[in-house]
Amino acid sequence: MFRSMRRPFPAELREAQREIEQHARAYGLDFFEVIFEVVDYREMNQIAAYMGFPVRYPHWRWGMEYERLTKSYSYGLHRIYELVINNDPCYAYLLASNSLTDQRLVMAHVYAHCDFFKNNIWFSKTNRKMVDQMANHAVRIRSYMDRYGVDRVEAFIDTCLSLEDQIDIHSPFIQRRRKQEENEDRPKRARPKLPSKPYMDPFINPKVEDEDTQQTAVDEDAPATTPAKIPPEPEKDLLLFLLEYAPLAPWQRDVLRIIREEAYYFAPQAQTKIMNEGWASYWHSTIMTQKGLRDAEVIDYADHHAGTVAMHPGRINPYKLGLELFRDIEYRWNTGRFGAEYEQCDDWQRKKNWDTGAGLGRQKIFEVRRIYNDVTFIDEFLTPEFCERHRLFAYRYDEDREQYVIESREFKKIKERLLFSLTNLGRPYIYVVDGNYENRGELYLVHRYAGVDLDLPYARATLQNVYKLWTRPVHLETVLDDRKVLLTYDGSGHRKRTLGSAE
Repeated sequence: MFRSMRRPFPAELREAQREIEQHARAYGLDFFEVIFEVVDYREMNQIAAYMGFPVRYPHWRWGMEYERLTKSYSYGLHRIYELVINNDPCYAYLLASNSLTDQRLVMAHVYAHCDFFKNNIWFSKTNRKMVDQMANHAVRIRSYMDRYGVDRVEAFIDTCLSLEDQIDIHSPFIQRRRKQEENEDRPKRARPKLPSKPYMDPFINPKVEDEDTQQTAVDEDAPATTPAKIPPEPEKDLLLFLLEYAPLAPWQRDVLRIIREEAYYFAPQAQTKIMNEGWASYWHSTIMTQKGLRDAEVIDYADHHAGTVAMHPGRINPYKLGLELFRDIEYRWNTGRFGAEYEQCDDWQRKKNWDTGAGLGRQKIFEVRRIYNDVTFIDEFLTPEFCERHRLFAYRYDEDREQYVIESREFKKIKERLLFSLTNLGRPYIYVVDGNYENRGELYLVHRYAGVDLDLPYARATLQNVYKLWTRPVHLETVLDDRKVLLTYDGSGHRKRTLGSAE
């Protein structure tokens, strides 16, 4: 745990931690033990480059991210006040140059994050000892680099990382298939045979003995009768399919398993970004303004908080949107502005002054914190009144004017754009449909079209990386310009074939 960089925890910060923790518990926040460490900006940037962890496997992208963060900090473009890890215990890092007021605000923010990690259902399936697991992953990948060479292993990691978002983010809560043995540290079984005709079997299921080669031996004990189709049903978890069926060496399979495991760990953070940051901002503002501020700290606090929730051109600030939505929910449930009676009221003046004295606001926001993610949060609680009050609008890029312009202030359009950007983390739905397409061992994928064409250069680059793992031609069915097309990469070049008009 970064022992060489640890420094004594100042007594004034220890006292501030005790005070803020007491206030947080008094408000009903429930969290794991929180361990704070003070680091300078270089150490903070290093941890941030590792996506919040003090130890990760070696890879060039961490160094690239560190350089980006360091330059941004040097130019005054950003400053990381804190980092907190979803773990039991929670580890949080404080920037040494923060003022005491900032440290107290950050501690309140951290305790709210920890409460969210512990109690939000979307984090309930995550590994609560991920700090240790990340260190374990680092050791395993370093051992492969020692054995097979840094360049070879790093190139394979590059390929895997380009596909890390091709997982089924809802699968931890839905048993879509028979439970797989996915948590073994080392693969113990050879890959099952793919269905094939006898004359094609040597090509589709090659026999290899050397574990250092690109392919893994076929399981000769597998039943002679194989399923007519693999997978039996379309599968969204492309990484799992490749783990089970791609011709990978054991070390490659283990690296892919590591990338997939970490992708699932980080997925809930992407699914709840608006809620998580909004919850933390709600509580740091509540704790500081009601309990934690000294008179002399008000100006410094207001300056820091205003910077945190400031809106920036061209993008949504999750701190601001989440904070305001939680405040709106609390206000609505305190005044009884929910339910059939309120919704059906057509008296504008009565609705404007509506207040039943329900007083259920605090209870409601804790319930929301427990069971919602960003998609359901926005879908359920974003209202026309909220959009009008906060002047939200939908925008688009105008190619003729070469700038972004307001497209609509209509509530339906605003909500639709927000939900579209959040659904499946804003990424296209790609399904594995056939692992033995046309009985040639080729991979057939389908893009579930939702009205927006795939980025063609990006799609082609991704197909090339899938090919590197599958080693046989890869096909992707999608829609381009309202026509179904089949994109293919066979190792030598790309092809595009029109299939027909999209419905």
